[in-house]
Amino acid sequence: MSITLQELATHCHARLEGGNPDDLIDSAADITTAHAGQLTQLTNPKYSKYLEHSTASACIIGADFKIPSVPKQLALLICADPEISFIHALHLLHPAPTPALSIAPQAVVADNVSLGEAIHIGPYAIINDHSSIGSHSQIMAGAYIGQHCKIGQHCQIHPYAVIYDNVEIGDHVIIHSGAIIGADGFGYKFRNHQHIKVPQVGNVRIDDHVEIGANTCIDRGALGSTVIGQGSKIDNLVQIGHNNQVGKHVIMCGQVGVSGSCTIHDYAIFAGSAGIADHLTIGQGAVIMARAGVANDVPAASHVFGSPAKDKRTAYKEHVALTKLPELLKKVKHLEDQLHDLLQHKN
Repeated sequence: MSITLQELATHCHARLEGGNPDDLIDSAADITTAHAGQLTQLTNPKYSKYLEHSTASACIIGADFKIPSVPKQLALLICADPEISFIHALHLLHPAPTPALSIAPQAVVADNVSLGEAIHIGPYAIINDHSSIGSHSQIMAGAYIGQHCKIGQHCQIHPYAVIYDNVEIGDHVIIHSGAIIGADGFGYKFRNHQHIKVPQVGNVRIDDHVEIGANTCIDRGALGSTVIGQGSKIDNLVQIGHNNQVGKHVIMCGQVGVSGSCTIHDYAIFAGSAGIADHLTIGQGAVIMARAGVANDVPAASHVFGSPAKDKRTAYKEHVALTKLPELLKKVKHLEDQLHDLLQHKN
């Protein structure tokens, strides 16, 4: 959609500096490609060099951000929080498509399903017995909802997501394509030279404002619930094992793997490809850095790195020391040769 610079500035709580307030902005782009009629942002000084020759019509910046020179045609939208203001602008310029509020004739909805108001159920979606869908929620094409599931209001279940029986989902939850919620936990006992499956009879509970990425798997509890706390954001290709208790506003980046029965406190951050052993506690605000292999509890507010993971300062020192090892080995070999020569000379 198109909007005037002045309307955009008002919407973003920004002060307009330069440009024509009546000029139209129709979309947003990054600072390296934005052109006339587009809005961009500048929040990182290393990208300032791109602004000098930019043909964009407008740029969102922070009130304390210093710019050496601004192109003549470029208007500045000066904000207290430019990143959040840019998000507001994106919502306005690129509104999300709204599917028709209807139930497709190809959808399969059991007779005893409870449906709220103003919902969308796409073609070939399946909703099984005794489940409920809250008002204003969207179940996209090909999604599968098992029996006795509860999905709250304003949720989005994207195409081909699979939600097993007895899963409970709060309000404003987004589950992306290919995600599998509530599959059996990985539980076996080894007896008589074979693995005996432990029945997984618990469920999964996802609280409000959670987002689950594409192809992520969250296993049901063996007996109780696997819980994902309010506001947590789970990236694509994440594996969360059975009986994990994930707190509020936790971040898990792509390819994180969490074994079963861990307790993860609020605001913890897991960078890409981190792996967590079972029955561990990750403290509030702890940061598990990329590719860390965690085998012990992690204290609150700590940063761990490496495999096995340890305090990042210790891990970095060890890493630096390892990079010096080849040169150190050369020195040791040289000293050994010198010592050998001295001993031969002495004899």
